[in-house]
Amino acid sequence: MRPTCFTTRAALAALVMSGLAACSEPPAPWQQESYVFGTRVELKLNAATPQQAQQAAAAVLAELDRLHRLLHPWQPDSDAGRLNRALASGQPYRPSPELLELLRSGQALEARSDGLFSPAIGRLVALWGFHQDTPASTAVDMTALQALVASRPRLRDLRISADGEVRSDKRTVQVDVGGMAKGWALDRARRQLQTAGIRSALLNIGGNIMALGQKADGTPWQVGIRHPRRNEAMATLPLHDGEAIGTSGDYQRHVLRDGRRHCHLIDPRDGNSDCHLQSATVLIAPASDAGLRSDVASKPLYLDGPGLAARHARALGVAGWLLIDGQGRAWLNPALAARLHWRVTPDSITETGNG
Repeated sequence: MRPTCFTTRAALAALVMSGLAACSEPPAPWQQESYVFGTRVELKLNAATPQQAQQAAAAVLAELDRLHRLLHPWQPDSDAGRLNRALASGQPYRPSPELLELLRSGQALEARSDGLFSPAIGRLVALWGFHQDTPASTAVDMTALQALVASRPRLRDLRISADGEVRSDKRTVQVDVGGMAKGWALDRARRQLQTAGIRSALLNIGGNIMALGQKADGTPWQVGIRHPRRNEAMATLPLHDGEAIGTSGDYQRHVLRDGRRHCHLIDPRDGNSDCHLQSATVLIAPASDAGLRSDVASKPLYLDGPGLAARHARALGVAGWLLIDGQGRAWLNPALAARLHWRVTPDSITETGNG
């Protein structure tokens, strides 16, 4: 495949890469796009030769496609699909090493987020229709929803044995790792590129972005944070080696019901899918799980809003955060404020929290 410049389609991701016109400036990074995990994947690689970059990019995309097929919660022949059938029938199941790793990480992150991030609410996701590519605008069965919420399905309900067998006595648990798989795959892609000898790259899996090294000219990679109501970047910031950034927004997957906007970010506490914020962005410092936490940590901040953002940020190791509320006002911590460059300045900007 020949290297290509990113097109404006990249703006559909929660985060958009800036500096797209630089494709004509030497040395140009190898750039490639694909569609995996139900979202756009974008790779920018600097390598010793175009062949090295092409081979590394192809290997990463092939692995992402394999993981997508393995972990898809709504495909009956996937590993996650087989796990969910076993859980629904009260039977034990031995998942793949990849899914097992996600389940164990998910249990730990569920606890750290006070249960606001929970990959066990697949049945709630299905009730709202967000398991489909195009959610239906039909009414939700509120009686079924209330009964499901009352049963409190959580990932902690899974019992995982030392040899990797998974079982649960609570049959309302349905695993959906969609809220963490992209970030987890980002960490794996980074390690895969490093093993292939790539030291400079920018990886974007559905708006979860990680920097590997610097650009070829020695300057940091620049990324943009999408404006939740416009098809453009609201702000930009430099992303340093090993850092990851991710956004959850009400614009990504939503549906209008009875004149109200409902989004895929469902509150496990009450099953509510109302869109209270427009978006929540988190910046994660370099770590072996930076990509994973860039995917997970935005959800609790989105659900609980500015008042509890600093608390969730501390619990989940978030270095910087930005919330855009329902009125388009910005709330962010000082650490991110010091690095952010506004392109579209909100009417109100409030710095709050520590760091």
